[in-house]
Amino acid sequence: MRLSRLALATTKETPADAEIVSHQLMLRAGMIRRLGAGLYTWTPLGMRVLRKVEAIIRAEMAAIDALEILMPAVQPAELWEQSGRWEAMGGLMLRMTDRAERDYCFGPTHEEVVTDYVKRDVRSYKQLPLTVYQIQTKFRDEIRPRFGLMRAREFIMKDAYSFHMDTADLDTTYQAMRGAYARILETMGLDYRVVAADSGAIGGAKSEEFHVLAGSGEDELAVANTGGYAANIEAAVTQAGAGPRPAPGAALKKIETPGVSTIAGLAAHLDVAETETAKAIVVMGTEGAPVLLMLRGDHTLNTIKAEQLEGIAAPLQMADEATIRAHFGAGPGSLGPVNAKVEVIADHALTHTADMVVGANYDGAHFTGFNWGRDHPEPRFADLRNIVVGDASPDGQGTIEILRGIEVGHVFQLGDKYSRALGLTVLDESGKEVVPEMGCYGFGVSRVVAAAIEQCHDEAGIVWPAAIAPFTLVIAPIKADKSAAVREACEALYTGLKAAGVDVAYDDRGLRPGPMFADAELIGIPHRIVVSERGLASGMLEYKARQDSANDEVAHDIAAICDKIGHSRS
Repeated sequence: MRLSRLALATTKETPADAEIVSHQLMLRAGMIRRLGAGLYTWTPLGMRVLRKVEAIIRAEMAAIDALEILMPAVQPAELWEQSGRWEAMGGLMLRMTDRAERDYCFGPTHEEVVTDYVKRDVRSYKQLPLTVYQIQTKFRDEIRPRFGLMRAREFIMKDAYSFHMDTADLDTTYQAMRGAYARILETMGLDYRVVAADSGAIGGAKSEEFHVLAGSGEDELAVANTGGYAANIEAAVTQAGAGPRPAPGAALKKIETPGVSTIAGLAAHLDVAETETAKAIVVMGTEGAPVLLMLRGDHTLNTIKAEQLEGIAAPLQMADEATIRAHFGAGPGSLGPVNAKVEVIADHALTHTADMVVGANYDGAHFTGFNWGRDHPEPRFADLRNIVVGDASPDGQGTIEILRGIEVGHVFQLGDKYSRALGLTVLDESGKEVVPEMGCYGFGVSRVVAAAIEQCHDEAGIVWPAAIAPFTLVIAPIKADKSAAVREACEALYTGLKAAGVDVAYDDRGLRPGPMFADAELIGIPHRIVVSERGLASGMLEYKARQDSANDEVAHDIAAICDKIGHSRS
C-alpha cells in the first residue's frame, strides 16, 4: 500500500491519559482513536493488524472443525433470566429497553444465545459434537475503563461454544481448542503461559487461561521453576507443610499494644518477624453470623478461595465494625481466636505454627505465645491465601515463581449449566432425552493486539512479530522529488514485491529521512529498504531489520530482497 493513501497520522507526543505502553504506542502510531471512556475507533492501520490476528484465529478454528456463525449483539432479557445471570452479571451489563418496553442487553458474552440457537436446530446425538464460533463486538460496562484496549468497555472477541453427549467428548474438544489457542499464540510469535484459573461469572468446572507475558500484566501467575505447574494466583493451590506441629514453648501472655492496628506495626512494636504473627479477618457466613479467618501475618487473603468455602457467604462480605464489636468486644486490628464465640477457619500455613502473636479481642492488646489446641480448639484448616514466591509447587516439583501476564484467552468446561437452564435436550441412541454438555472458549482479538505491543516494543516504538505486523516491508525513498531514477526504482520495487506476495508499504508521502524512518519504527514494520541514488549506482540498497541497531545491504533485486526478509515468493 502507498502510505499517502493510508490516512496515517502519527505523533511524537505521548498522550497524557495513556498510562501503559500499548495505549501510548497505539495512539502515537495512529492505530486507534478514542471516542469515549473505553470506546475506540480502529483506524485503517490498526485494522490491518486486527485482520491478520483474525485470519490466524480463523485458520486454527477451521483446523479443528469449528464452524463460524454470527449471533446478535443485542440480546433479550428472557434468555438471561432463564440462566439466572440477568441479575448476577450486575452492572457489567449494558441494558436497554425497546419501544415496546421489552428489556435487552448488549451482549457481554453469548452462552445463552448460542444455547438457544442449538436448541432450535439440534435434535439428535448424530448432530453432535458441534463447535461454533464467532468474532464479534462485546460490551462490558467497566467501572473504570483504563489502559486503552486492555480494559476497554467495547472490545472484539472470538467466542466459541461446543456441545457434547458426554464429558469425555467435551474433554476431547476442550483439548483441541486448548491446542488451537496455543498454536494461535505461537504463530503470532508471542511468549505465553497456560495457567489453571477460576471460572468466575461464566461458571462451570475446569478452566484455564492463556496469558501473554509482560511486566505490565494485571494478573500474577504462579509458575513452578521445574515441572509443569502454572496457575493464576487467584486459583493457585497452597497446602499444609509436612511433619508434626512444634510443641508449645511459651505461655499465653497478654501484651498492651496501644495504637497498633496493622501486622507491620505489630511486628515492629514487639520486634518479631511478621511470620510469627497471625492476622484476623472477619467475614459473614451463610447463616448470617460472622466467621473468623486466620492467616499468617505476611500472607494475603485470597477472596475467591474464601467465598468458595462451605459456610461462607458468596459473594464474600466483610463484617462491618458494629458486627465485629458485637461478637468480639473489640475492633479490627485487635482480633484473634482466644475466647472467640464464632467459627474459626485457619489457613494451611498456620497448621504447623506454634507460639504465635494474635489479637486479644481487647482494643490495643495482643497475645503472645498462642497455640492451637491449648489456647483455642483446633480450627477448620483450609486454603485461604495467595501463593507466594518460594512456596512449594502444589505438584511437588520445584518452587513457585511469580510472573506477570495479560489474559488473552480462556477455555471452560461448562458441563450442563446453560443447556439445562435453557431446556436444551437431544435424543440419544435409545431415543431418550439427554441434556448435552457444553464447552466455552474465549479469545480477546483486540486485546491480544495490545498485549503483543506490551511484550514487543522498544524506545522507538512497536516491534511487531512478523505474523501480525501491519506491513512486512516498507520502501523508503531518499529525495524522490528530485530524482526520477529513485522514483522509478521505488515503483518497480513496489510492483515487483507485491507480485512476489510481499505485504509491502511504499512511503510516498515525501517526508525527510528522519521523520520517515521514525514513523516506520514507531508503527513497527519489520523490514525497511532505503532507495537512494548512491545505492542505485552501486547496485545495492540499504536494508534494516526493525530490531537491529545497524544497517545492512541487499542487492537491488526482488529475489535477493525476498531472501533477505525470509519471504517465500508466491
